[in-house]
Amino acid sequence: MFDSLKTAAASLLFPLQCRVCGRLAEDPRDGVICAECWADARIFNGSETHCTKCGAFLRASPPAGETYCRQCDEMYFDMARAVGIYDGAIAALIVALKRKPHLPERAGRLLIESAEKWMMGTCTLIIPVPLSRQREKERGYNQAVIIGRYLSHKTGIPLDERSLVRSVHTPIHRAGMDRKAREQSVKNSFEVIRPKLIEGQSVLLVDDVLTTGATVSYCARVLRKSGALSVKVLT
Repeated sequence: MFDSLKTAAASLLFPLQCRVCGRLAEDPRDGVICAECWADARIFNGSETHCTKCGAFLRASPPAGETYCRQCDEMYFDMARAVGIYDGAIAALIVALKRKPHLPERAGRLLIESAEKWMMGTCTLIIPVPLSRQREKERGYNQAVIIGRYLSHKTGIPLDERSLVRSVHTPIHRAGMDRKAREQSVKNSFEVIRPKLIEGQSVLLVDDVLTTGATVSYCARVLRKSGALSVKVLT
């Protein structure tokens, strides 16, 4: 009762404009996106066909069996999945998360549902994709850590924010960069500084968005070299 009153009061005192359509986002639990735009978001529910490894959306119809896009054969993670298609509500959410360290309740629920559906049962450690010291200082926080802390709090799976580091500052990836350019940008940028804490773990690697997969692939590479049994990716 008290929580519902707080939510109602917040929506009256601090109305937000939807970052997708411009209407009022009346429920603070929806963040900066209105309920109508959330309803229009393409959230994956398991009935679509995805690449079995990287999670690339292939078609809306159910899969007949394991399907591979063949673009991810050389990537180092075992499996990757996204909550939904990066457009509309989800794109607006990610942009907002890069500007303010707040994960709205609706987004958190979607992350938990996706993790439980695809990978949570086998994971023993959550690791957020790190930013370089310079980038984190500029932004003031790491949005992947916000996601990781939420998942750890809700699931009880331990969170490790320190073992995987970004030792090389790299330029921000620009829209339109192809896979090869992104790979060159992040190659040799990550290292594990506490390998004993990684050895024998089944890692859930979390980030805000998966584009070409280059960043999470090189993170997975150093985690596997440090003894991780598996690395699964959730965005």
